[in-house]
Amino acid sequence: MTFTFVSGNLALDFAGTLQHRAATRDEMLSSPQRLQEWAVAAGLVDAPPAVSEAGLARALAVREAIYRLALSAVTGDSRRAGDIYLVNQAAAGAPVSAVLTEVGQRKSGTEDEVIATVARAAIGLLGGAGQTRIRECADPSCTRLFVDTSRARSRHWCDMRGCGNRAKVAGHRARHGATAAGGPPARKA
Repeated sequence: MTFTFVSGNLALDFAGTLQHRAATRDEMLSSPQRLQEWAVAAGLVDAPPAVSEAGLARALAVREAIYRLALSAVTGDSRRAGDIYLVNQAAAGAPVSAVLTEVGQRKSGTEDEVIATVARAAIGLLGGAGQTRIRECADPSCTRLFVDTSRARSRHWCDMRGCGNRAKVAGHRARHGATAAGGPPARKA
């Protein structure tokens, strides 16, 4: 299972590692190794950091707090003090570090530094004007949150290649159902 980065913010992409929250709940971070793989895929580190079971549990707790805080920005509900505390506590640690090399840069960090970097991205989004652009995907089976950067603030789907395309295909089929099913085309009266 590959990770997707379509939310427009590192913290929201991290929150999206639990997919289909309202239905089947597809957990993408099912083991410490999967968190290692996510950290590399997200571009936070060049080599996977060591991740313990306790580190995975902390990361998942922070992820869920980020999700609830971001969702409250969408719904207008009050933020939970415990979620704010958890994200602030995680962000207080040192972030992933980058060093300049002769050919570019090298990024490295521990499990706690990865979590701190994600938590700082959440604070940057949720503590500023960007929180007004957070949206929930319009696909009822998808619960991914994303930053709507469209000029008109009218983006509906977390990703046009996935959820958006499925919705457009379903709409097309609904409009042209008889023809697509092999029936005769609709006649004008």
